[in-house]
Amino acid sequence: MSQKKQIKKALISVFNKENLDKIVKTLDELNVEIFSTGGTQKYIEEQGCSVSRVEDLTSYPSILGGRVKTLHPKVFGGILSRRDLDSDVAQLDEYQIPEIDLVIVDLYPFEDTVASGASHEAIIEKIDIGGISLIRAAAKNYKDVLIVSSKDQYSDLLQVLTEQEGNTTVEERKQFATAAFNVSSHYDTQIFTYFNGDNDGVLKTSILDSTVLRYGENPHQKGIFYGNLSELFDKLHGKELSYNNLLDVDAAVSLMQEFKNEGPTFAILKHNNACGIATRPTVKEAYLAALAGDPVSAFGGILITNTPIDMASAEEINKLFCEVVIAPSFEAEALELLKSKKNRILLIQKDIDFPKTQIRTLLNGVLYQEKDSITDKKEDFQKATTLTPSETQLTDLEFASKISKHTKSNTVVLTKNKQLLASGTGQTSRVDALNQAIHKAKSFNFDLKDAVMASDAFFPFPDCVEIAGKEGINAVVQPGGSIKDQLSIDYCNDNSIAMVFTGTRHFKH
Repeated sequence: MSQKKQIKKALISVFNKENLDKIVKTLDELNVEIFSTGGTQKYIEEQGCSVSRVEDLTSYPSILGGRVKTLHPKVFGGILSRRDLDSDVAQLDEYQIPEIDLVIVDLYPFEDTVASGASHEAIIEKIDIGGISLIRAAAKNYKDVLIVSSKDQYSDLLQVLTEQEGNTTVEERKQFATAAFNVSSHYDTQIFTYFNGDNDGVLKTSILDSTVLRYGENPHQKGIFYGNLSELFDKLHGKELSYNNLLDVDAAVSLMQEFKNEGPTFAILKHNNACGIATRPTVKEAYLAALAGDPVSAFGGILITNTPIDMASAEEINKLFCEVVIAPSFEAEALELLKSKKNRILLIQKDIDFPKTQIRTLLNGVLYQEKDSITDKKEDFQKATTLTPSETQLTDLEFASKISKHTKSNTVVLTKNKQLLASGTGQTSRVDALNQAIHKAKSFNFDLKDAVMASDAFFPFPDCVEIAGKEGINAVVQPGGSIKDQLSIDYCNDNSIAMVFTGTRHFKH
Protein backbone atom coordinates (compact mmCIF):
# COMPACT_ATOMS: atom_id res chain seq x y z
CA MET A 1 0.00 0.00 0.00
CA SER A 2 1.33 3.45 -0.92
CA GLN A 3 1.92 6.31 1.48
CA LYS A 4 -1.26 7.93 2.72
CA LYS A 5 -2.23 11.54 2.09
CA GLN A 6 -4.01 13.71 4.65
CA ILE A 7 -7.18 15.62 3.74
CA LYS A 8 -6.76 19.21 4.93
CA LYS A 9 -9.07 21.22 2.69
CA ALA A 10 -12.34 20.21 1.02
CA LEU A 11 -14.72 21.71 -1.50
CA ILE A 12 -18.36 20.65 -1.21
CA SER A 13 -21.06 21.63 -3.71
CA VAL A 14 -23.99 19.25 -4.09
CA PHE A 15 -27.53 19.34 -5.42
CA ASN A 16 -28.72 16.39 -3.31
CA LYS A 17 -27.85 16.86 0.35
CA GLU A 18 -29.27 13.58 1.63
CA ASN A 19 -26.93 11.94 4.20
CA LEU A 20 -24.38 14.72 3.82
CA ASP A 21 -24.64 15.71 7.49
CA LYS A 22 -22.42 12.89 8.80
CA ILE A 23 -19.75 13.73 6.24
CA VAL A 24 -19.50 17.43 7.05
CA LYS A 25 -19.57 16.81 10.80
CA THR A 26 -16.76 14.27 10.52
CA LEU A 27 -14.71 16.66 8.36
CA ASP A 28 -15.31 19.38 10.93
CA GLU A 29 -14.13 17.07 13.73
CA LEU A 30 -10.96 16.36 11.71
CA ASN A 31 -10.35 20.14 11.41
CA VAL A 32 -10.69 20.01 7.63
CA GLU A 33 -11.32 23.46 6.17
CA ILE A 34 -14.47 23.32 4.04
CA PHE A 35 -15.22 25.62 1.09
CA SER A 36 -18.75 25.80 -0.26
CA THR A 37 -21.32 28.02 -1.89
CA GLY A 38 -25.04 28.67 -2.13
CA GLY A 39 -27.44 26.10 -0.71
CA THR A 40 -24.67 23.69 0.26
CA GLN A 41 -22.91 26.36 2.28
CA LYS A 42 -26.14 27.18 4.11
CA TYR A 43 -26.74 23.47 4.78
CA ILE A 44 -23.25 23.04 6.28
CA GLU A 45 -23.78 26.07 8.53
CA GLU A 46 -27.08 24.57 9.71
CA GLN A 47 -25.12 21.50 10.84
CA GLY A 48 -23.12 23.76 13.13
CA CYS A 49 -19.92 23.30 11.13
CA SER A 50 -17.37 25.86 10.00
CA VAL A 51 -17.43 26.67 6.27
CA SER A 52 -15.67 29.25 4.07
CA ARG A 53 -17.51 30.82 1.18
CA VAL A 54 -16.16 30.13 -2.32
CA GLU A 55 -17.05 33.74 -3.14
CA ASP A 56 -14.58 34.93 -0.49
CA LEU A 57 -11.88 32.68 -1.95
CA THR A 58 -12.40 33.89 -5.53
CA SER A 59 -13.46 37.48 -4.74
CA TYR A 60 -16.28 36.93 -7.24
CA PRO A 61 -19.96 36.42 -6.46
CA SER A 62 -22.14 33.73 -7.96
CA ILE A 63 -23.31 35.26 -11.25
CA LEU A 64 -25.68 34.69 -14.16
CA GLY A 65 -28.42 33.25 -11.99
CA GLY A 66 -26.08 30.66 -10.48
CA ARG A 67 -24.69 29.46 -13.81
CA VAL A 68 -21.18 30.53 -12.74
CA LYS A 69 -20.13 29.85 -9.15
CA THR A 70 -16.98 27.73 -8.92
CA LEU A 71 -15.45 28.27 -12.38
CA HIS A 72 -12.40 30.21 -11.23
CA PRO A 73 -8.57 29.65 -11.19
CA LYS A 74 -8.52 29.86 -7.39
CA VAL A 75 -10.82 26.85 -7.26
CA PHE A 76 -9.50 24.79 -10.16
CA GLY A 77 -5.88 25.73 -9.49
CA GLY A 78 -6.22 24.28 -6.00
CA ILE A 79 -7.67 21.06 -7.43
CA LEU A 80 -5.40 20.59 -10.45
CA SER A 81 -2.07 21.59 -8.93
CA ARG A 82 0.58 18.87 -8.85
CA ARG A 83 1.92 18.74 -5.31
CA ASP A 84 5.20 17.18 -6.39
CA LEU A 85 5.91 19.83 -9.07
CA ASP A 86 7.79 22.81 -7.67
CA SER A 87 6.52 25.22 -10.33
CA ASP A 88 2.90 24.37 -9.50
CA VAL A 89 3.52 24.83 -5.78
CA ALA A 90 5.24 28.17 -6.45
CA GLN A 91 2.29 29.45 -8.48
CA LEU A 92 -0.14 28.46 -5.73
CA ASP A 93 1.92 30.53 -3.32
CA GLU A 94 2.15 33.45 -5.75
CA TYR A 95 -1.60 33.63 -6.33
CA GLN A 96 -2.60 32.57 -2.82
CA ILE A 97 -4.46 29.47 -4.00
CA PRO A 98 -5.17 26.82 -1.35
CA GLU A 99 -4.55 23.15 -2.14
CA ILE A 100 -7.87 21.29 -2.19
CA ASP A 101 -7.55 17.65 -1.20
CA LEU A 102 -11.20 16.53 -1.30
CA VAL A 103 -13.99 17.46 -3.70
CA ILE A 104 -17.56 16.37 -2.98
CA VAL A 105 -19.87 17.28 -5.82
CA ASP A 106 -22.87 15.83 -7.61
CA LEU A 107 -24.67 16.85 -10.80
CA TYR A 108 -27.97 18.47 -11.59
CA PRO A 109 -30.59 15.74 -12.19
CA PHE A 110 -30.65 16.03 -15.98
CA GLU A 111 -31.89 12.49 -16.61
CA ASP A 112 -34.74 12.78 -14.10
CA THR A 113 -35.73 16.16 -15.52
CA VAL A 114 -36.02 14.71 -19.03
CA ALA A 115 -38.03 11.76 -17.70
CA SER A 116 -40.41 14.14 -15.90
CA GLY A 117 -41.54 15.64 -19.21
CA ALA A 118 -40.23 19.08 -18.31
CA SER A 119 -39.94 21.85 -20.88
CA HIS A 120 -36.88 22.16 -23.10
CA GLU A 121 -35.83 25.30 -21.23
CA ALA A 122 -36.02 23.52 -17.86
CA ILE A 123 -34.02 20.60 -19.23
CA ILE A 124 -31.29 22.87 -20.57
CA GLU A 125 -30.91 24.51 -17.15
CA LYS A 126 -30.22 21.07 -15.68
CA ILE A 127 -27.09 20.64 -17.81
CA ASP A 128 -24.41 20.93 -15.17
CA ILE A 129 -21.29 22.93 -16.04
CA GLY A 130 -19.45 23.64 -12.82
CA GLY A 131 -20.14 20.25 -11.28
CA ILE A 132 -18.97 18.24 -14.26
CA SER A 133 -15.84 20.39 -14.49
CA LEU A 134 -15.04 19.85 -10.81
CA ILE A 135 -15.51 16.10 -11.16
CA ARG A 136 -13.22 15.85 -14.17
CA ALA A 137 -10.56 18.08 -12.63
CA ALA A 138 -10.45 16.24 -9.32
CA ALA A 139 -10.55 12.81 -11.00
CA LYS A 140 -7.74 13.79 -13.38
CA ASN A 141 -5.59 14.78 -10.42
CA TYR A 142 -6.39 11.67 -8.37
CA LYS A 143 -2.71 11.43 -7.38
CA ASP A 144 -3.37 14.30 -4.98
CA VAL A 145 -7.16 14.74 -4.75
CA LEU A 146 -10.05 12.53 -3.62
CA ILE A 147 -13.23 13.00 -5.69
CA VAL A 148 -16.64 11.94 -4.39
CA SER A 149 -19.13 12.25 -7.24
CA SER A 150 -22.24 10.57 -5.86
CA LYS A 151 -24.09 10.22 -2.57
CA ASP A 152 -23.80 6.47 -3.14
CA GLN A 153 -20.12 6.87 -2.17
CA TYR A 154 -20.79 8.64 1.13
CA SER A 155 -20.54 5.46 3.18
CA ASP A 156 -17.17 4.62 1.60
CA LEU A 157 -15.95 8.17 2.24
CA LEU A 158 -17.17 8.07 5.83
CA GLN A 159 -15.23 4.85 6.36
CA VAL A 160 -12.07 6.51 5.05
CA LEU A 161 -12.60 9.55 7.25
CA THR A 162 -13.32 7.63 10.45
CA GLU A 163 -11.12 4.55 10.19
CA GLN A 164 -8.16 6.31 8.54
CA GLU A 165 -8.60 9.72 10.18
CA GLY A 166 -8.88 11.46 6.81
CA ASN A 167 -5.86 9.78 5.23
CA THR A 168 -6.21 8.26 1.76
CA THR A 169 -3.99 6.14 -0.47
CA VAL A 170 -3.44 6.71 -4.17
CA GLU A 171 -5.16 3.36 -4.84
CA GLU A 172 -8.25 4.57 -3.01
CA ARG A 173 -8.19 7.91 -4.81
CA LYS A 174 -7.88 6.17 -8.18
CA GLN A 175 -10.86 3.96 -7.34
CA PHE A 176 -12.97 7.02 -6.53
CA ALA A 177 -11.71 8.71 -9.71
CA THR A 178 -12.78 5.73 -11.80
CA ALA A 179 -16.27 6.00 -10.35
CA ALA A 180 -16.25 9.73 -11.08
CA PHE A 181 -15.43 9.26 -14.75
CA ASN A 182 -18.24 6.68 -14.89
CA VAL A 183 -20.63 9.31 -13.52
CA SER A 184 -19.43 12.02 -15.91
CA SER A 185 -19.46 9.81 -19.02
CA HIS A 186 -22.97 8.57 -18.21
CA TYR A 187 -24.13 12.14 -17.70
CA ASP A 188 -22.72 13.28 -21.05
CA THR A 189 -24.28 10.28 -22.79
CA GLN A 190 -27.73 11.23 -21.46
CA ILE A 191 -27.29 14.81 -22.67
CA PHE A 192 -26.17 13.64 -26.11
CA THR A 193 -29.09 11.21 -26.33
CA TYR A 194 -31.54 14.02 -25.56
CA PHE A 195 -30.04 16.35 -28.16
CA ASN A 196 -29.59 13.63 -30.77
CA GLY A 197 -33.24 12.59 -30.63
CA ASP A 198 -34.16 10.04 -33.29
CA ASN A 199 -31.04 10.55 -35.41
CA ASP A 200 -29.47 7.18 -36.21
CA GLY A 201 -25.94 8.19 -37.18
CA VAL A 202 -24.36 7.49 -33.79
CA LEU A 203 -25.08 4.94 -31.07
CA LYS A 204 -24.24 5.73 -27.47
CA THR A 205 -25.52 3.83 -24.47
CA SER A 206 -24.66 3.92 -20.79
CA ILE A 207 -25.92 1.71 -17.96
CA LEU A 208 -24.68 2.35 -14.43
CA ASP A 209 -26.01 -0.80 -12.72
CA SER A 210 -24.44 -4.21 -13.14
CA THR A 211 -24.66 -7.70 -11.64
CA VAL A 212 -21.87 -10.24 -11.97
CA LEU A 213 -23.40 -13.62 -12.79
CA ARG A 214 -22.10 -17.03 -11.75
CA TYR A 215 -20.98 -17.51 -15.35
CA GLY A 216 -22.18 -16.88 -18.89
CA GLU A 217 -24.00 -19.23 -21.22
CA ASN A 218 -21.50 -21.94 -20.25
CA PRO A 219 -19.35 -22.36 -17.13
CA HIS A 220 -16.16 -21.31 -18.91
CA GLN A 221 -17.67 -17.97 -19.99
CA LYS A 222 -17.80 -14.79 -17.90
CA GLY A 223 -21.27 -13.26 -17.56
CA ILE A 224 -22.54 -9.86 -16.40
CA PHE A 225 -26.02 -8.33 -16.52
CA TYR A 226 -26.07 -4.57 -17.05
CA GLY A 227 -29.28 -3.05 -15.75
CA ASN A 228 -31.42 -2.86 -12.63
CA LEU A 229 -33.61 -5.96 -12.29
CA SER A 230 -35.27 -4.55 -9.16
CA GLU A 231 -37.07 -2.04 -11.39
CA LEU A 232 -38.89 -4.97 -13.04
CA PHE A 233 -39.05 -7.65 -10.36
CA ASP A 234 -39.44 -8.10 -6.64
CA LYS A 235 -37.48 -11.24 -5.87
CA LEU A 236 -39.21 -13.20 -3.12
CA HIS A 237 -37.16 -16.38 -2.95
CA GLY A 238 -34.49 -18.56 -4.51
CA LYS A 239 -30.96 -18.51 -5.85
CA GLU A 240 -29.52 -15.80 -8.07
CA LEU A 241 -30.67 -15.66 -11.68
CA SER A 242 -28.13 -17.11 -14.09
CA TYR A 243 -27.25 -15.93 -17.60
CA ASN A 244 -29.48 -18.61 -19.15
CA ASN A 245 -32.23 -17.89 -16.63
CA LEU A 246 -32.21 -14.26 -17.73
CA LEU A 247 -32.49 -15.18 -21.41
CA ASP A 248 -35.48 -17.39 -20.63
CA VAL A 249 -37.04 -14.82 -18.31
CA ASP A 250 -36.73 -12.19 -21.04
CA ALA A 251 -38.46 -14.51 -23.52
CA ALA A 252 -41.16 -15.34 -20.97
CA VAL A 253 -41.88 -11.72 -20.09
CA SER A 254 -42.00 -10.71 -23.76
CA LEU A 255 -44.42 -13.52 -24.58
CA MET A 256 -46.72 -12.82 -21.65
CA GLN A 257 -46.90 -9.14 -22.60
CA GLU A 258 -49.03 -10.32 -25.54
CA PHE A 259 -51.60 -11.62 -23.02
CA LYS A 260 -51.37 -8.77 -20.51
CA ASN A 261 -55.07 -7.91 -20.70
CA GLU A 262 -56.38 -11.42 -21.43
CA GLY A 263 -57.95 -13.99 -19.11
CA PRO A 264 -55.78 -16.24 -16.93
CA THR A 265 -52.88 -17.34 -19.13
CA PHE A 266 -49.96 -19.53 -18.16
CA ALA A 267 -46.79 -20.24 -20.15
CA ILE A 268 -43.87 -22.59 -19.67
CA LEU A 269 -40.64 -21.81 -21.55
CA LYS A 270 -37.45 -23.68 -22.23
CA HIS A 271 -34.47 -22.32 -24.15
CA ASN A 272 -36.38 -19.11 -25.02
CA ASN A 273 -39.35 -20.94 -26.62
CA ALA A 274 -42.77 -21.76 -25.23
CA CYS A 275 -43.22 -25.49 -24.70
CA GLY A 276 -46.65 -24.88 -23.22
CA ILE A 277 -49.12 -22.03 -22.99
CA ALA A 278 -52.87 -21.86 -22.45
CA THR A 279 -55.67 -19.47 -21.50
CA ARG A 280 -58.40 -20.81 -19.22
CA PRO A 281 -61.04 -19.57 -16.73
CA THR A 282 -58.66 -20.07 -13.76
CA VAL A 283 -54.90 -19.90 -13.34
CA LYS A 284 -54.83 -23.53 -12.17
CA GLU A 285 -56.59 -24.70 -15.32
CA ALA A 286 -54.31 -22.54 -17.46
CA TYR A 287 -51.23 -24.06 -15.81
CA LEU A 288 -52.42 -27.65 -16.24
CA ALA A 289 -53.30 -27.03 -19.90
CA ALA A 290 -49.90 -25.41 -20.50
CA LEU A 291 -48.12 -28.31 -18.80
CA ALA A 292 -50.02 -30.81 -20.94
CA GLY A 293 -48.52 -29.20 -24.04
CA ASP A 294 -45.13 -30.73 -23.24
CA PRO A 295 -44.72 -32.16 -19.73
CA VAL A 296 -41.25 -33.45 -20.66
CA SER A 297 -39.73 -30.10 -21.70
CA ALA A 298 -41.42 -28.37 -18.75
CA PHE A 299 -38.89 -29.97 -16.40
CA GLY A 300 -36.47 -27.24 -15.34
CA GLY A 301 -38.43 -24.60 -17.24
CA ILE A 302 -39.44 -20.99 -16.64
CA LEU A 303 -43.07 -20.48 -15.58
CA ILE A 304 -44.97 -17.22 -16.04
CA THR A 305 -48.58 -16.11 -15.70
CA ASN A 306 -50.56 -12.90 -16.06
CA THR A 307 -52.72 -13.80 -13.04
CA PRO A 308 -51.99 -13.95 -9.28
CA ILE A 309 -51.01 -17.45 -8.20
CA ASP A 310 -53.42 -18.97 -5.68
CA MET A 311 -53.03 -22.03 -3.48
CA ALA A 312 -54.82 -24.34 -5.92
CA SER A 313 -52.35 -23.54 -8.73
CA ALA A 314 -49.36 -23.51 -6.36
CA GLU A 315 -50.12 -27.09 -5.28
CA GLU A 316 -49.88 -28.19 -8.90
CA ILE A 317 -46.79 -26.08 -9.68
CA ASN A 318 -45.01 -27.45 -6.63
CA LYS A 319 -45.09 -30.95 -8.16
CA LEU A 320 -42.83 -29.76 -10.98
CA PHE A 321 -39.11 -29.01 -10.84
CA CYS A 322 -38.86 -25.53 -12.33
CA GLU A 323 -36.19 -22.84 -12.21
CA VAL A 324 -38.30 -19.68 -12.04
CA VAL A 325 -41.94 -18.74 -11.38
CA ILE A 326 -43.09 -15.24 -12.39
CA ALA A 327 -46.48 -13.75 -11.51
CA PRO A 328 -48.06 -10.37 -10.74
CA SER A 329 -48.51 -11.61 -7.14
CA PHE A 330 -48.70 -14.72 -4.94
CA GLU A 331 -51.27 -15.51 -2.28
CA ALA A 332 -49.58 -15.86 1.11
CA GLU A 333 -50.21 -19.61 1.44
CA ALA A 334 -49.17 -20.23 -2.16
CA LEU A 335 -45.93 -18.32 -1.62
CA GLU A 336 -45.01 -20.33 1.46
CA LEU A 337 -45.64 -23.59 -0.38
CA LEU A 338 -43.57 -22.60 -3.40
CA LYS A 339 -40.74 -21.51 -1.09
CA SER A 340 -40.40 -25.12 0.04
CA LYS A 341 -37.86 -25.64 -2.77
CA LYS A 342 -34.91 -23.54 -1.62
CA ASN A 343 -33.45 -22.80 -5.07
CA ARG A 344 -36.71 -22.06 -6.87
CA ILE A 345 -36.71 -18.40 -7.94
CA LEU A 346 -39.99 -16.59 -7.26
CA LEU A 347 -40.49 -13.19 -8.88
CA ILE A 348 -43.26 -10.63 -8.78
CA GLN A 349 -43.30 -8.75 -12.07
CA LYS A 350 -43.93 -5.04 -11.87
CA ASP A 351 -45.80 -3.06 -14.50
CA ILE A 352 -43.16 -0.93 -16.24
CA ASP A 353 -42.53 0.52 -19.67
CA PHE A 354 -40.07 -1.67 -21.56
CA PRO A 355 -37.39 -0.37 -23.94
CA LYS A 356 -38.66 0.05 -27.48
CA THR A 357 -35.34 -0.85 -29.09
CA GLN A 358 -32.91 -3.77 -29.11
CA ILE A 359 -29.11 -3.91 -29.36
CA ARG A 360 -27.14 -7.02 -30.29
CA THR A 361 -23.41 -7.49 -30.73
CA LEU A 362 -22.40 -8.79 -34.13
CA LEU A 363 -19.05 -9.24 -35.92
CA ASN A 364 -17.01 -6.13 -35.08
CA GLY A 365 -20.00 -3.96 -34.18
CA VAL A 366 -23.60 -4.02 -33.00
CA LEU A 367 -27.03 -4.30 -34.57
CA TYR A 368 -29.73 -1.87 -33.48
CA GLN A 369 -33.42 -2.18 -34.24
CA GLU A 370 -36.88 -1.26 -33.04
CA LYS A 371 -38.61 -4.04 -31.14
CA ASP A 372 -41.30 -6.02 -32.95
CA SER A 373 -44.18 -4.14 -31.36
CA ILE A 374 -46.97 -5.31 -33.67
CA THR A 375 -49.43 -7.79 -32.21
CA ASP A 376 -51.60 -9.54 -34.77
CA LYS A 377 -55.28 -8.99 -33.89
CA LYS A 378 -58.16 -10.95 -35.36
CA GLU A 379 -60.01 -7.79 -36.32
CA ASP A 380 -57.08 -6.91 -38.58
CA PHE A 381 -56.84 -10.29 -40.32
CA GLN A 382 -57.26 -10.20 -44.09
CA LYS A 383 -59.44 -12.99 -45.42
CA ALA A 384 -57.49 -14.84 -48.14
CA THR A 385 -59.79 -17.78 -48.90
CA THR A 386 -63.41 -18.27 -49.88
CA LEU A 387 -64.13 -19.85 -46.52
CA THR A 388 -64.36 -17.40 -43.63
CA PRO A 389 -62.93 -18.55 -40.26
CA SER A 390 -65.45 -18.99 -37.45
CA GLU A 391 -65.20 -16.83 -34.33
CA THR A 392 -63.65 -19.76 -32.47
CA GLN A 393 -61.09 -20.22 -35.21
CA LEU A 394 -60.29 -16.52 -35.27
CA THR A 395 -59.65 -16.57 -31.53
CA ASP A 396 -57.34 -19.56 -31.89
CA LEU A 397 -55.58 -18.03 -34.89
CA GLU A 398 -54.86 -14.86 -32.92
CA PHE A 399 -53.63 -16.98 -30.00
CA ALA A 400 -51.34 -18.99 -32.29
CA SER A 401 -50.00 -15.91 -34.05
CA LYS A 402 -48.98 -14.33 -30.75
CA ILE A 403 -47.00 -17.45 -29.88
CA SER A 404 -45.31 -17.71 -33.26
CA LYS A 405 -44.11 -14.11 -32.94
CA HIS A 406 -42.09 -15.16 -29.88
CA THR A 407 -40.78 -18.51 -31.20
CA LYS A 408 -37.44 -19.00 -32.92
CA SER A 409 -37.62 -18.98 -36.74
CA ASN A 410 -38.47 -20.87 -38.77
CA THR A 411 -41.52 -21.75 -36.74
CA VAL A 412 -44.96 -23.20 -37.21
CA VAL A 413 -47.36 -23.19 -34.24
CA LEU A 414 -50.38 -25.46 -33.75
CA THR A 415 -53.12 -24.52 -31.28
CA LYS A 416 -56.69 -25.44 -30.40
CA ASN A 417 -59.07 -24.01 -27.82
CA LYS A 418 -56.46 -21.45 -26.72
CA GLN A 419 -53.88 -24.12 -25.94
CA LEU A 420 -50.51 -24.68 -27.57
CA LEU A 421 -50.51 -28.21 -28.98
CA ALA A 422 -46.99 -28.03 -30.35
CA SER A 423 -44.57 -25.84 -32.27
CA GLY A 424 -41.70 -26.43 -34.64
CA THR A 425 -38.87 -24.18 -33.54
CA GLY A 426 -35.68 -22.90 -35.14
CA GLN A 427 -35.86 -25.11 -38.21
CA THR A 428 -34.05 -24.41 -41.48
CA SER A 429 -37.23 -25.01 -43.49
CA ARG A 430 -40.88 -24.30 -42.78
CA VAL A 431 -41.82 -27.84 -43.79
CA ASP A 432 -39.40 -29.20 -41.18
CA ALA A 433 -40.93 -26.89 -38.58
CA LEU A 434 -44.44 -28.12 -39.40
CA ASN A 435 -43.44 -31.78 -39.39
CA GLN A 436 -41.70 -31.28 -36.04
CA ALA A 437 -44.84 -29.68 -34.59
CA ILE A 438 -47.11 -32.45 -35.91
CA HIS A 439 -44.83 -35.19 -34.57
CA LYS A 440 -44.62 -33.52 -31.18
CA ALA A 441 -48.38 -32.95 -30.91
CA LYS A 442 -49.10 -36.56 -31.72
CA SER A 443 -46.48 -37.80 -29.24
CA PHE A 444 -48.54 -36.14 -26.49
CA ASN A 445 -51.79 -37.58 -27.89
CA PHE A 446 -53.28 -34.35 -29.18
CA ASP A 447 -55.99 -34.60 -31.83
CA LEU A 448 -55.14 -32.17 -34.63
CA LYS A 449 -58.63 -32.24 -36.12
CA ASP A 450 -59.99 -28.67 -36.09
CA ALA A 451 -56.65 -27.28 -34.85
CA VAL A 452 -55.25 -24.09 -36.38
CA MET A 453 -51.79 -23.26 -37.69
CA ALA A 454 -49.71 -20.07 -37.50
CA SER A 455 -46.48 -19.32 -39.35
CA ASP A 456 -44.03 -16.52 -38.59
CA ALA A 457 -43.44 -15.94 -42.33
CA PHE A 458 -45.18 -16.65 -45.61
CA PHE A 459 -45.40 -20.06 -47.29
CA PRO A 460 -43.29 -19.99 -50.47
CA PHE A 461 -45.03 -23.15 -51.65
CA PRO A 462 -48.35 -24.87 -50.88
CA ASP A 463 -46.62 -27.85 -49.23
CA CYS A 464 -47.30 -26.68 -45.65
CA VAL A 465 -51.04 -26.16 -46.11
CA GLU A 466 -51.20 -29.53 -47.88
CA ILE A 467 -49.50 -31.31 -44.96
CA ALA A 468 -51.63 -29.43 -42.43
CA GLY A 469 -54.87 -30.16 -44.26
CA LYS A 470 -54.17 -33.88 -44.31
CA GLU A 471 -53.81 -33.78 -40.50
CA GLY A 472 -57.23 -32.17 -40.00
CA ILE A 473 -56.00 -28.62 -39.46
CA ASN A 474 -58.70 -26.37 -40.88
CA ALA A 475 -57.58 -22.76 -40.37
CA VAL A 476 -54.31 -20.97 -41.09
CA VAL A 477 -52.81 -17.57 -40.29
CA GLN A 478 -49.67 -16.34 -42.03
CA PRO A 479 -48.23 -13.00 -43.17
CA GLY A 480 -48.79 -13.61 -46.89
CA GLY A 481 -46.68 -11.84 -49.48
CA SER A 482 -45.21 -14.74 -51.44
CA ILE A 483 -45.34 -14.51 -55.22
CA LYS A 484 -46.85 -17.97 -55.00
CA ASP A 485 -49.52 -17.16 -52.38
CA GLN A 486 -52.22 -18.19 -54.85
CA LEU A 487 -51.01 -21.80 -54.82
CA SER A 488 -51.63 -22.03 -51.07
CA ILE A 489 -54.94 -20.18 -51.43
CA ASP A 490 -56.10 -22.55 -54.14
CA TYR A 491 -55.29 -25.62 -52.07
CA CYS A 492 -57.15 -24.18 -49.06
CA ASN A 493 -60.20 -23.34 -51.21
CA ASP A 494 -60.23 -26.83 -52.69
CA ASN A 495 -59.97 -28.48 -49.27
CA SER A 496 -62.26 -26.35 -47.06
CA ILE A 497 -59.44 -24.68 -45.14
CA ALA A 498 -59.88 -21.07 -44.02
CA MET A 499 -56.80 -18.88 -44.31
CA VAL A 500 -56.12 -15.28 -43.30
CA PHE A 501 -53.16 -12.97 -43.88
CA THR A 502 -51.69 -10.59 -41.32
CA GLY A 503 -49.40 -8.62 -43.61
CA THR A 504 -46.69 -8.72 -40.93
CA ARG A 505 -43.73 -11.08 -40.78
CA HIS A 506 -42.40 -12.04 -37.34
CA PHE A 507 -38.93 -13.51 -37.84
CA LYS A 508 -37.09 -14.13 -34.56
CA HIS A 509 -33.42 -15.12 -34.68
